[in-house]
Amino acid sequence: MKSELTGMRFGKLFVVEPTSERKHGAVIWRCRCDCGKVILIETRKLKSGVMQSCGCCEQKRSMADLVGQRFGRLVVVEKTEKRSKNRYVIWRCQCDCGNIVETTRNKLLSGNTTSCGCAKTPPLKDWIGKRFGRLEVLTYVGKDRGCHMWRCRCDCGKVIETRQSNLQSGCTTSCGCKRSPPDILHFVDGTCVELIQSKNISKANTSGIRGVYFDKRRKKWIAQIMFKGKCYYLGGYNKIENAVKARQRGEEMFSDFLEEYRSGISAGIKQKDD
Repeated sequence: MKSELTGMRFGKLFVVEPTSERKHGAVIWRCRCDCGKVILIETRKLKSGVMQSCGCCEQKRSMADLVGQRFGRLVVVEKTEKRSKNRYVIWRCQCDCGNIVETTRNKLLSGNTTSCGCAKTPPLKDWIGKRFGRLEVLTYVGKDRGCHMWRCRCDCGKVIETRQSNLQSGCTTSCGCKRSPPDILHFVDGTCVELIQSKNISKANTSGIRGVYFDKRRKKWIAQIMFKGKCYYLGGYNKIENAVKARQRGEEMFSDFLEEYRSGISAGIKQKDD
């Protein structure tokens, strides 16, 4: 039985335990309100922020009460006549950057929408000129497959583009000239052949296992894996050993990949000899 929400707090609600009941396949949780009342709530309503108490201290709000309220970088301007696909009212908001954005009440109250999107773009003033090892950040390039990309100049003079996550984790600290002797890296569909075979672990990794980290908010060990430009979530676990096992199972996809890569090299060498 799932227990990922047990012990978590949502507003005035404390999640006690999961029940055997289901609604549309979703788990129903037993929750205790700060007032002492115990109620049953489905997963979606907890995670979306729709339910944050048993109703003991909630006052029914008029549909105009959001006007003028601030949610992150957004200030609600007015209610529109529009409706979302789920028939929720659409609210027009102004972002601190000046842009106008339209969103639903639920997304504002749950914290899913706190800006027009400008907050998701890394502030350039905080990155341009910053150094990571032998690399100096020149400019923000944009997104590639959902990852922020930066153009950097190495101390040797070479200019490269790399992912923000690689800079932050310390995986990329030079254009490659730092390696001694210089290694030639081979990338296939966005995956580095040498990297997935390497046993080296970033100094920023506190778990000691590649692809495993501790989520302080959820109080879980998270396992994930990068493959062909995509990040695959392998689950959250109470014990690190379970997260490690999940990561090891995920790495099984590397075996077929490496076998195909080596077969391709062998075929190329054979063709060249012929």
